[in-house]
Amino acid sequence: MALFSSLTPVFIAIICVLIGVILKKTNGEKEKQDIKSKVTSRPWVDEDLKDGTDHPLEEEGDDEEWQGLDENVAHVPFIAERYSEAEMIKRSQTFYELLNKRRSVRFLSDEPVPREVIDNVIRTAGTSPSGAHTEPWTFVVVQDPYLKRKIREIVEEEEEINYKKRMGDRWVNDLKRLRTNWIKEYLDTAPYLILIFKQVYGRLPNGKKKTHYYNEISVSIACGILLAALQNAGLYTVTSTPLNCGPQLRVLLQRPANEKLLLLLPVGYPKKDATVPALTRKPLEDIMVVM
Repeated sequence: MALFSSLTPVFIAIICVLIGVILKKTNGEKEKQDIKSKVTSRPWVDEDLKDGTDHPLEEEGDDEEWQGLDENVAHVPFIAERYSEAEMIKRSQTFYELLNKRRSVRFLSDEPVPREVIDNVIRTAGTSPSGAHTEPWTFVVVQDPYLKRKIREIVEEEEEINYKKRMGDRWVNDLKRLRTNWIKEYLDTAPYLILIFKQVYGRLPNGKKKTHYYNEISVSIACGILLAALQNAGLYTVTSTPLNCGPQLRVLLQRPANEKLLLLLPVGYPKKDATVPALTRKPLEDIMVVM
């Protein structure tokens, strides 16, 4: 009895430890299940549209390796245009009025558009700033009817799955008021399709990878400038992010593995009977904070 009594505290301590281990394991399994349920509850995952900005490229070799850029870029005097205050106000108001007319148009005519205009608007997009001036964008202009038809087939096939399975009820319901679906007639009626690819990395002359800093942000800014340039030229488009189509379109258009599809723009004139949703934009006081 004395021996049993002396061992009782030891048994109690062992039992407490075992209970603690079991509880910890149970809680760990529950946390894993919670995390897993949160991950799988996402309505869709598109690898091409993931923002890789926060995940720097794994360097092949020395981190300080020369990136192939000029070490000593010559600096030249900058000559700026300066307007009077009245002219500044007038120009800013005029430009706002022009861009405020921009609408996403899904009913595009097959009427031809001068190729020179397309060249100019893409040149304009190419003036965008970029991280370390890497210019990590590729604008693929498609006018070939066969390619446009193939693009439409790929996009509509994936979009039907998106609407029915990947996007989720909330997203689909939010789109109902805009009357959108997976049918994309404009993809083969518009005279041009512009597919914008972000180059997630480049290549040095020796074949090694070259870091493209802030490639996602840089290409997004270029897309905004492109939209403004199209509006300025009297052309219309609808911003399209063809979910889960990137790999197939990349193969179809023979683009390299370092390019990921970011945006697809059908470009042309609106059909004579084109309609757009009666939407309004937020007033200035809702989008600007002055400190």
